[in-house]
Formats: sequence, C-alpha cells, structure tokens
Amino acid sequence: MPIATINPTTGQTTKTFEPLSAAELEAKVRHAHDAFATWSRTPINERAAIVARAGDLLEQRKDEYARLMTLEMGKLYTAAREEAAKCAVGCRYYAEHGAQLIANRTVAADGEQGYVAFHPLGVVLAIMPWNFPFWQVIRFAAPTLVAGNVGLLKHASNVPQCSQALEQLFADAGAPAGVFQSLLIGAEPVAGLLADPRIAAATLTGSESAGRQVARESGAHLKKTVLELGGSDPFIVMPSADLDKAVDTAVRARTINNGQSCIAAKRFIVHERIAKQFEDRFVAAMAALRVGDPMDAGTQVGPLAHRQGLEDIEAQVNDTVKRGARLLTGGKRLSRAGFFYAPTVLANIPPDSPAYRDELFGPVASVFRARDEHDAVRIANDTRFGLGAAVWTTDATEAAYFAREIEAGSVFINGMVASDPRYPFGGVKASGYGRELSAYGIREFTNVKTVRIFGLGRSAEQRGNPQSE
Repeated sequence: MPIATINPTTGQTTKTFEPLSAAELEAKVRHAHDAFATWSRTPINERAAIVARAGDLLEQRKDEYARLMTLEMGKLYTAAREEAAKCAVGCRYYAEHGAQLIANRTVAADGEQGYVAFHPLGVVLAIMPWNFPFWQVIRFAAPTLVAGNVGLLKHASNVPQCSQALEQLFADAGAPAGVFQSLLIGAEPVAGLLADPRIAAATLTGSESAGRQVARESGAHLKKTVLELGGSDPFIVMPSADLDKAVDTAVRARTINNGQSCIAAKRFIVHERIAKQFEDRFVAAMAALRVGDPMDAGTQVGPLAHRQGLEDIEAQVNDTVKRGARLLTGGKRLSRAGFFYAPTVLANIPPDSPAYRDELFGPVASVFRARDEHDAVRIANDTRFGLGAAVWTTDATEAAYFAREIEAGSVFINGMVASDPRYPFGGVKASGYGRELSAYGIREFTNVKTVRIFGLGRSAEQRGNPQSE
C-alpha cells in the first residue's frame, strides 16, 4: 500500500509521501536510542509535565486534528473531535497518576529492606492502525513516555498526516528531539526494526495476521510485545433487559467508527423469547441510518477507510449469504463515489461462513438466537477472538454468570464496550495479549526489578527511586 492520503469520501488521492530511505530510517533509530539515555534519567515529574502539555494541545487543536482524521480515514467529524478530546483525557490521566503507578512498591520482610522498581526498557516500536489514528497512538505513547521509554511510531500507510501531526504534537509539548518520532515506512522494514538490538520492545494494534508476524519476529529476538488484535464481540440481550436501550445501544455499538472498531459489537445474541422483537427494531433502526459525508453533522455512518476494506466486507457478506444466511437489510456497496457500504443485518448465520468465523470490519451485524443464558455463553465463546463483550440483563445472578463465563478481556453489563484510561484494555485468545491503559499498561514496558537490601538503612531505597526526585 502506498503512503498516501486517499479521501475515503471521494476515493481521490490528495497527497502522497516518499517512504524513508534506509539511511533516514537508521538515523531516526539512532536518534531514538541516544535520546533514551537522557529521557530515562529525566525526573518523572518533568516527563509527566510534557505529556500533560500534549493533552492541553490536543484539546486546543481538536478541530484541526478532527478534520485530519476525517480526511484520511473517513471518521465522522463529530466522532473525530471526541477522539481528540479523549486523547487529552488519556494524557492527563498518566500525567497525574503515572508517578504513583510506577513508584517503588515496598515488600515487607524481616531482617531486610526490599522493594520492586519499574524501570523503562528503552526504545519501543509502535505499529498502529488507521481506525483510531490518534487514540490508538496516545494510549501507547502517554504511559510509555511517562515511564521513561521513547517511542517510534510506524503508523498505517493511509494516515501519514495523522502520524506526522502526532510527532509534531509531542515536539510542541516540549519533548526533546528523538523522544517521539514518526516513521513513514511501509511494512517491509518492520522485521529489520524488530531485529535491531536498539529496539527494546514492540506494541501492535492491528489484524490477527499482523500480530502473528510481529510476535514471530519479536520472539526470535526475545523482545517483549503487547498485541491488541481483532475482535468479534458478542452483544447478549436477555428477556429482563431494557429493550429500548439495548436496541439503541446495539445500533451505536455496531456502527461506531463506521463499523470499523475492534471492540464494536458484531454478534448479537438474543434470547429466543425476545428475539423477534429485538430483530424487528434493530433491523428497522439499522435500515434508517443516514449514510453520507462524514463532515456533515447529520451523517450517522460514513465511508469505510479504504477500497480494500470495502471489497473485503462485500466479499464476506456475499459469501455468508451464499452459504445460507438471511439478509435482513443492506448487503451492498452504495452507488456513489467513495468507499460506502450499506448498514447490513444478517441472520441464520452458518458456522462455516465468514460472518460466523471472522471479524467483519464494517457496518454489518450478525444476529443469533439463544435458548437460555448457557446457550448464549456457548455462542459467545464459539470464536477464536476474545476482546470485549456486552450483556444486557437486569438479573444480578445472570450478570455475574456472564461476567465469569465469557472469554474476553472486557465484559460490560448494560453498557457499550469502550476503553478508559482507568481500566486495563486488551484481549485473550486470538485477540492478543498484554494490556494497555491503567497501571497494567504503564508497567508493560518496564523492567519489574526486585531489589533486596541487607545491612543498610531505608535511605538506600529512597536513593534508588527515581520517582522521589
């Protein structure tokens, strides 16, 4: 894929970029490695202050950044403004709480002083996707930089201007040169970067296949990785649920980001007692959605991010219907410029079809019927993915059962799955491993170091704690 801005609303290329040469890439890696030596020893309050300033700039520039996101990947302008504002919240969370989250943890033991320290690893390579072009990066960058690591961003090739804007953001916030750099490169140089001893670790948000490749390359060099991969999230509705709220949230949960979110609800598993009611309301609401220009405040679903995504979702739906699924609404690309696909609902999904097996990255919902809560869990877990899940019930016993039995990194009861800096985020099974956000996220790229001291006073721990500076 070329490194270019291709407006998904029109299908037109607006700007192209030359990828970094081998010499330019080497210079950036060397600069990052050199910057780590100073940045890791910078007092954490100074690192946090820079990340806090980045948060302020995100808030101030949210209109500018939103237009850029909409131009490059078709996100609704209103949603893009919300994304920039969420990035500001993420920066402020780690600026305020980062020092406490990685402060030394004292271990009580007779006859010794002991503590656990969290020291930065070095240069972290971030391989990021296009669907949340600012938030995916900030949720990696804010904790990583506060912890004392430096970042190299290999962003998706269709959002190069977002990538450059993020590098400029941290520079404008006061980050020293080399602490956060954008790499305008394709996929080919990534293996070489993962093999480079100056790269300490890697994080990837993206497809299952990309995650397997990064894990394989990183594992060959014994490098820590965090992977957040695809999802085929279940959305379970039980008879006790508030059906109006469940339907309204189901539509939003399936069409968030034009249906292109790993944690978007994709499989709607409804108790057979209320399945007809849910399906009728859900299909009518999906069919009534306004599809159009993402800059228009009245638009509810915009284009897919690129032509390949449009072709993929079209092929997946056609194959699923060919194998016996019922098409309740939609099921076609729209006859207009750009990469638009109609909001779609499928039922009677065959187990051998793409809609059952794979992640559908677009405004396509699959509806299933369950006999009871046990059958709902069986269907929910009958996937290789395990990222998020939502359950709608007012029965506390049922809620506890679903929270315990569903195989996912997040379970939301009577709410839409979303990431929040205060909570860990990540998946299980083919949805990846490791966690972003919260205390767990900031510690992922640290050396969790045990220190045991015999025969010295407590001042030894204080002198060894950079968070006390």
